[in-house]
Amino acid sequence: MFFESALQGKTQFWRYLVLFLAAFLASNTIGAIPLLIVIAAAMAKDPGILENAGTNIADLSVYGIEPNVGLLLMIFPFVIGLLAVFLLIKPLNSRSFTSVINGTGAIRWKRFFTSFGIWAMIMAIYLFISLKLDPSNFTLNNTSVSLLLLAFISVCLVPFQTTFEEVLFRGYLMQGIGSWTRSKWMPLVITSLLFALMHSFNPEVKEFGFLLMLPQYLIFGLVFGIITVVDDGIELAMGAHAANNVFLSIFLTQKASALQTDALYEQQEVFPLADLVSLAVIGFLFVILLSVIYKWNWKDMFKYKKEAGAQRPEVVDVQIP
Repeated sequence: MFFESALQGKTQFWRYLVLFLAAFLASNTIGAIPLLIVIAAAMAKDPGILENAGTNIADLSVYGIEPNVGLLLMIFPFVIGLLAVFLLIKPLNSRSFTSVINGTGAIRWKRFFTSFGIWAMIMAIYLFISLKLDPSNFTLNNTSVSLLLLAFISVCLVPFQTTFEEVLFRGYLMQGIGSWTRSKWMPLVITSLLFALMHSFNPEVKEFGFLLMLPQYLIFGLVFGIITVVDDGIELAMGAHAANNVFLSIFLTQKASALQTDALYEQQEVFPLADLVSLAVIGFLFVILLSVIYKWNWKDMFKYKKEAGAQRPEVVDVQIP
């Protein structure tokens, strides 16, 4: 029902293009206003402040912005982008916002939190192993009370950022491309590539190179896309994506990270190729684990049902409207 629900609305290409561009522009204009005001105020006090700017544009400390405040300012554009999608999908596509989540009128929150917990657990194990294998590569960065505030902000607000990306890519665009191609493979591949390319502006890419970092974002896109297709909804992808960014913002940072927070640990040296291999293994294990938990039947999972009223398989879950 996730893919087929798009057929119940208006699916012309221009409608998807307008919403995508509107959400992108809203997040980068209206959403950027608070950050621009703070930066302008800092520059008014010290006109030469930009001379001290580093290579990472996400590092707002050069403007004298406290890290937790900086995180708030960086998340706000995504809140505006998500709001734009929420407001525009009805007039443009004659569909409800929840239909982008899984094609029904209810969000399967239990799936979100299950996925969140599993991915966070995997990340914790991976960090623990990394600390044991190479302790000199990590320094204790923050043990003050501000870490508790960071945790609160991260848990409450970072999911808005990740949900915006999941709704836009794994939800809205995946459904739209599926309605045009009558395929599930094409939306999976195209949205994964778009997801990777959209992250090519991240500071990590500038630091470590496009060819080293793009495959990592592509793996993220494919893993989240696969579980979206086989589970008939984006709740699992939403949970895992949120867990990944929340965990990193609280527990691990490094100088080239897009999430410049006062995290518990700071990694001194990053090894992109090793991280790529680790991510591929983690992603594979994550998909297998979810497949066992939800007893997915992979047969015909990637066949597109062309009937708009196709019946959704029965799932045992907690439905919260």
